[in-house]
Amino acid sequence: MKNLNDEELQAVEVMLKISPKLSDAYMLKEKFYEFVDSPNLEKAKENLKAWYLFVATCNVPEFDECVKTINNWEKYILNSFTCPYTNGYTEGVNNKIKVLKRNAYGVRNFKRFRNRILHMMSC
Repeated sequence: MKNLNDEELQAVEVMLKISPKLSDAYMLKEKFYEFVDSPNLEKAKENLKAWYLFVATCNVPEFDECVKTINNWEKYILNSFTCPYTNGYTEGVNNKIKVLKRNAYGVRNFKRFRNRILHMMSC
């Protein structure tokens, strides 16, 4: 709600008052964001346990599959709080190369293609 202006904030509040299920789902989303934004592993574990508890008490069936998935991958998700590195940059580079490859369909000269990739990545 921090990125909303006053008018949008009032509209959200009206919608949340009208639908209790929507209100619960919105609260679960906000609690999940608290978990994701946790500063360290201990706080992340605490926020995740709180989120699990909120999901169980709110009984919003749309979150059941989400809880199951997070529970299956919990060890690896929590590891992300101890290791600050991701493969996001590598995935972005791969995506850029794939787009360039699609756009440069038919380029026969590999050296030219390689130079285009290097030029694109230098910008």
